[in-house]
Amino acid sequence: MKTATGLFDDYSDARAAVSALEARGIASDDISIVSNNADGRYDKDSNAAEGAGTGAGIGAAVGGIGGLLTGLGIMAIPGVGPVVAAGWLASTAAGVAAGAVAGGAAGGLIGALTDSGVSEENAHVYAEGVRRGGTLVTARVPDELYTEAESILRQSSWVDPATRRAAYNEQGWARFDDTLPPYDAAEVEKERLRNLR
Repeated sequence: MKTATGLFDDYSDARAAVSALEARGIASDDISIVSNNADGRYDKDSNAAEGAGTGAGIGAAVGGIGGLLTGLGIMAIPGVGPVVAAGWLASTAAGVAAGAVAGGAAGGLIGALTDSGVSEENAHVYAEGVRRGGTLVTARVPDELYTEAESILRQSSWVDPATRRAAYNEQGWARFDDTLPPYDAAEVEKERLRNLR
């Protein structure tokens, strides 16, 4: 198994990528989505933690697509802050974060990504991207489907990690730091506008 990963500036692009992966036959259990929730677009009243697939809030936001997205829940990731997340990566990140407190391991999202085969360099870009308002989609796929899964992610307006790393580096960024405060709603909006240019 390999892990195909894509960062998206717009949640709807990430949603489209998840739908395309599911349409290709990749099981919901093998797909994860982690999206910044600093702006509170998904709140406790959305029933996200219980998997609101048809009601208000998250259920309405995802538009009834795919099994994975009906199970979105709200959680916090060290250094990233509040996110809505579903799937294996979210579970792994939560477990790694708990272990990091006891054992000094790498941060929750970084550790989960690198444990799944994502390079550490890209894992830092992806974690920072989510911290700054983005959405991360990951899919565990058989080796023979990896190229196709990556292609599906690229067709859905994914963010090239090398290009984004260079943009972050120009701002003085070197790597994801889970000790920094999470972005607030205003900072997330400013970052989203910057990325639209």
